[in-house]
Amino acid sequence: MSTKKISRRLRIKKGIRNKISGTSERPRLTVFRSNKAIYAQLVDDTTGVTLAAASSVKLDDAKANIETAGKVGTTIAEQALAKGISEVVFDRNGYLYHGKVKSLAEGARQAGLKF
Repeated sequence: MSTKKISRRLRIKKGIRNKISGTSERPRLTVFRSNKAIYAQLVDDTTGVTLAAASSVKLDDAKANIETAGKVGTTIAEQALAKGISEVVFDRNGYLYHGKVKSLAEGARQAGLKF
């Protein structure tokens, strides 16, 4: 991957993080995408604690495709609802809202999270 692409994503990520922050009532749902997996975390930025986490590595499907991303979104939503969290702030982490990131967000919405 070229450094230009990485630096562009990091610049966008910095701009997003300046605008949004998660609280204990409404945590930040952050997404990380690698070549082999997709990860999602619920983060309370006021205390710096991860409240819940889900990834495609923990699922039976180890592939990082659009269907698996939707399952990860459903899993993180179920964990959030079990902890009494119904609203989150979505942090796409500098990635385009397209493909796997969009599928994860739609899976979380269908499972009951509001953002």
